[in-house]
Amino acid sequence: MKSTNIQDIPLNKQLFGDDFVWGVSTAALQIEGAHDADGKGESVWDVFSTKKGKIFGGHHHHIACDFYNRYEADIDLIKQLNIKAFRFSISWSRLLPDGTGRVNQAGIDYYNRVIDYCLQQGVEPWVTIYHWDLPHALELQGGWTNRAIVDWFTNYTTLCAQSFGDRVKHWMVMNEPTVFTGAGYFFGIHAPGKTGLKNFLPAVHHAVLCMVAGGKTLRKLLPKTTQIGTTFSCSYIEPYSNKPRDVAAAKRVDALLNRLFIEPILGMGYPELSVLKGMEKYILPGDEANLIFDFDFIGVQNYTREIVKYSLFTPYIHAKLVKAEKRNVPTTAMGWEVYPESIYHMLKQFNAYPQIKKIYLTESGSAFPDEVVDGVINDTKRAQYLQDFLQQVARAKSDGYEVSGYFIWTLTDNFEWAEGYNPRFGIIHVDFETQQRTVKASGQWYADFLGD
Repeated sequence: MKSTNIQDIPLNKQLFGDDFVWGVSTAALQIEGAHDADGKGESVWDVFSTKKGKIFGGHHHHIACDFYNRYEADIDLIKQLNIKAFRFSISWSRLLPDGTGRVNQAGIDYYNRVIDYCLQQGVEPWVTIYHWDLPHALELQGGWTNRAIVDWFTNYTTLCAQSFGDRVKHWMVMNEPTVFTGAGYFFGIHAPGKTGLKNFLPAVHHAVLCMVAGGKTLRKLLPKTTQIGTTFSCSYIEPYSNKPRDVAAAKRVDALLNRLFIEPILGMGYPELSVLKGMEKYILPGDEANLIFDFDFIGVQNYTREIVKYSLFTPYIHAKLVKAEKRNVPTTAMGWEVYPESIYHMLKQFNAYPQIKKIYLTESGSAFPDEVVDGVINDTKRAQYLQDFLQQVARAKSDGYEVSGYFIWTLTDNFEWAEGYNPRFGIIHVDFETQQRTVKASGQWYADFLGD
């Protein structure tokens, strides 16, 4: 395909077509608070956040954005900003305090209220079933390393479908399995804090089995018009140099970060990497058929690119990332490079899979330090980030690549996992002392853009 000069594309909503979905994304644990209210059970993050040194500044999510109590006001803001689609997740332990078995009706009632209010306000709910908050009771039994999680997850998905499937038309089974398995079961920097291949490899395989089991369950129980997807994090990978060993290292990192989960569900199997050889002992007879599912859409989530070079002393993968701060490039508050072309390249890469029917960009956004001056937040860097990334989405669409929607991460500043409340991704500012909401300049830009 011939690439279009991005400067020739005026950025306006009409450029994307009338059917393009414009949304905003959130996650239950990051915004809800009410961590032990109304019968909710403990999640792995409830336990992990109590451990010294695990969360920046000793922060915790117990109150977060208090969305649990303020959901109507926040959904009103979504409507005010002309946003038509709201992606949020269900808290597993709010529905099933022990992860399985006993149902907490108060949790089901809560999400019914959220869904009903969205629809009342003309905002379409897009629901993620699993966004990292595994019930602690299941982690005590091995969590994602225990093959029994396939049954646990299937039961949980069944409950979600039966409780909300009459009104929710768009479902995402799982959010970014690369992150919660890698950070939580290999590096130990996210909940539950496990480390090593002995935890990572079974967690990966069981997550793939659960994605497929979840997809099959939703398709069995929900109307045929329901759209079923799942989401993947991805970063555009480039080698540090043209040296063969840097090029080979970049290919290995791309396989681990961008291909590890998508290719099995497409029927391509796991990428051939030496680090994955130990996976064989977790793959049982019959698993091959249970690794494949024909999703209606795939959610692609992109924030940046990574530069990779060969590293003899990095175990398993013999590659390392060259940090953005060492490359003299603009960065966000997360230390991630601001590189708008990354989203174009990832759309191109996922479009190369002929099995994928439809692609939504289910997360894209940036964290920058926000300063409140006289009640106003002029977050020009975030607004520019959004415009530059959307220009690249328009470029991809112009070049014929499939992309059907864009969801900003995120609605309100929130609890950003191990980083606590330090990085602010929201298009709405939150004063975490008072819970005061203030629409940032980036949020107003998005509202104006969508209102054109």
